[in-house]
Amino acid sequence: MSLAALELDLDVFSGPFDLLLTLVLREEVDLLELQLAEVVLAYLDHLESRGELDLETATEFIVLIAALLELKSRLMLSGEDEELLDIEPEQAAEELLARMLDARRYRAASTHLTELLSGEHGVRFREAPPPPHLRRTVIQPEEGSQDPAVLGEAIGRLLLMPPTISVRHIATPRVSVAERLAHLRGLLTRGSFSFDEAVAGADRMTVAVTLFALLELYKRGEVDWSQGECFGEIAVKARTDGAEAPPLARAGGIAG
Repeated sequence: MSLAALELDLDVFSGPFDLLLTLVLREEVDLLELQLAEVVLAYLDHLESRGELDLETATEFIVLIAALLELKSRLMLSGEDEELLDIEPEQAAEELLARMLDARRYRAASTHLTELLSGEHGVRFREAPPPPHLRRTVIQPEEGSQDPAVLGEAIGRLLLMPPTISVRHIATPRVSVAERLAHLRGLLTRGSFSFDEAVAGADRMTVAVTLFALLELYKRGEVDWSQGECFGEIAVKARTDGAEAPPLARAGGIAG
């Protein structure tokens, strides 16, 4: 809550609190006729109506009320004993203005620090000191690292293109569909087999080619298969009727 939101309804003034301070500093409102106790009570009523206490705003209010009390006390004593005054009323008004400006600067600084803290949300800083062996160790720079020529040579090496890495030693397994067709037909001589048995110990490329070979046999009407569940074992068996298999889209695909 800002002090500008504090509305006052006093005998000598009616309006926002910040306007009252401006009129007091301009001497358009007689501070001697202003009941500061009524201002404090109005502020307390305002806090009670909101049901919350803003410590920052309350601190600013206390500072301003204390400055007004000091200024009013000096004005009240000025007619009785001039020697009791350390400063003139005009100087007291300037002091009040200076305190108001200081309070505004402190509030702005607090807002800036709060924004900086919010920007570091989620960042965790190291609180524990470094290990003892690191605190005793002083790492010396490498010999010649401060030499411009050595530094230039190191940067030059970074700009060089690295040599091409030869991959000739990497053997890529190659298997043809014809080879896998012969392999599957050999297994069909037993009548039936599982797909896992047909690709046992094979690499991924061979497994893929074997699947293509199985689809080709199905297309030609040489084999049929069944799979009891999704990702389950695929049982392959030879077709006995010799008829051409229906399109794969109607017969169902292989899951797994």
